[in-house]
Amino acid sequence: MPKHSRRYNEVRKLVDRTKFYNLDEAIELAKKVATAKFDETVELHIKTNIDYRKSEQQIRSTVSLPHGTGKQIRVLVFAKGEKAEEAKAAGADYVGAEDMVEKIQKENFLDFDVAIATPDMMRVIGRLGKILGPRGLMPNPKAGTVTENVGEAVKEFKKGRMEVRTDKTGNLHLPVGKVSFDDGKLKENIKSAYEQILALKPAGVKGNFIKKVVLSSTMGPGIKIDPATITE
Repeated sequence: MPKHSRRYNEVRKLVDRTKFYNLDEAIELAKKVATAKFDETVELHIKTNIDYRKSEQQIRSTVSLPHGTGKQIRVLVFAKGEKAEEAKAAGADYVGAEDMVEKIQKENFLDFDVAIATPDMMRVIGRLGKILGPRGLMPNPKAGTVTENVGEAVKEFKKGRMEVRTDKTGNLHLPVGKVSFDDGKLKENIKSAYEQILALKPAGVKGNFIKKVVLSSTMGPGIKIDPATITE
């Protein structure tokens, strides 16, 4: 077991690990135990009931937060011609084609959070799979990052749209704001994200889709939430 800091051990005492808090209580407590010297991210962790051994039950999609994540999202777009201009006009941070592929390969350029591509560019960027894939940056239709509507996609990801995908044990992890957000905005982000995730329930899942919901800050302990209070 990893050793926790004295600060973490002190704030953990404030959390009753046997209790399922309502959403308002969980938000208040997550802020209270966020004592780091930076604006911690508030994270939602969801344990699902999918059979993670079955590919058809894996979840990979996107959700949009009404108030964003609080992070400045850097978007790279692989496109040519009119689509490249469309991406620039929408506010993409980097736009390129073969030249961008070469920059990533030769310079290990990874100064971006989301990569979007037009379908015709996938043949060109396929050789970046070993670089972008392990980092979750490879454009993918399921994540809404392979599209002809690059301008709209850039704007959506800049505003707070993000990819969500189950990990190797069927869990989902996503940022839902910053500790500095007011409680109302955090609550709206959490409720919106949770409802969008409920809608992603794979057809083959039997019984309850969601097993457990936990809220935490970057450096804080997990706070279990009663799921029923999220959808009230």
